[in-house]
Amino acid sequence: MRANEIHLRDPFVLLHEEKYYLFGTAGPGFDVWISEDLEEFEGPFPAFRAPEGFWGTRDFWAPEVHFHDGAFYMFASFIGDGYNRGTAILRSERPEGPYLPWSGEAVTPKDWMCLDGTLTVEDGVPYMVFCHEWVQIQDGTVCAMPLTKDLRAAAGSPAELFSAKSAGWTDPSCGVNYVTDGPFLFRDEEGLWMFWSSFRDDGTGLQYAEGVALSKNGVLGPWEHREPLFEQDGGHGMIFRDKQGKLNFVLHRPNVGPLERPRFFPLEKKDGRWAVGPAKE
Repeated sequence: MRANEIHLRDPFVLLHEEKYYLFGTAGPGFDVWISEDLEEFEGPFPAFRAPEGFWGTRDFWAPEVHFHDGAFYMFASFIGDGYNRGTAILRSERPEGPYLPWSGEAVTPKDWMCLDGTLTVEDGVPYMVFCHEWVQIQDGTVCAMPLTKDLRAAAGSPAELFSAKSAGWTDPSCGVNYVTDGPFLFRDEEGLWMFWSSFRDDGTGLQYAEGVALSKNGVLGPWEHREPLFEQDGGHGMIFRDKQGKLNFVLHRPNVGPLERPRFFPLEKKDGRWAVGPAKE
């Protein structure tokens, strides 16, 4: 099947041994689609199904897979009876899975409502960067928290990096709430870039949008916000390199169920400004 036939939110692409693995939010578990060329995909194949007794019972959201110390780690968010929503870590020996619980319950604070954890490693220290949800604090934030080297647990308290409102380009949804979604980290010669999502009013109404921020001092910031990368009702994106080493950006668009599809764009940076090219059809 082609990408425009895949109903998927929060897309994440892993390139491993000349194959692309596409993950995302699509059902009660997590599936993977596999491609040689980003045009035709095989699947879906089951990547994770909750084992009996697993703490998460609903809202299986935003899986992303990182190759780390010889294994594949899936960061994904869940909520369960008696549990707040949070990001847990799963592990597999193969990129396609099956993934099994690794961290036990959520790694994010138990009394917080959190989602969309991602991984970055700085000076040998792994960090989870995640969102403290607007549903609990109204002005959603992005936070960073060190992890143990085996990625099983938190190794310190979370630090707030910024709030959605402080970014300057966001507009409230549902009245007074400011959303933070889907942070993803990418490092280059300028520093550490964060791509993340919120909402912006373009004059015709609220549009889901992809923001950009830069830290020249690592994950703890300070973070400098730039103009959004994408404002056409698409977001929760991430960067990956294709087989030719070129940068690509993938997000879901539109942000309306059940119409969401993964959309792929070439990505480039000129004079410190990121831009996407025409969508790949």
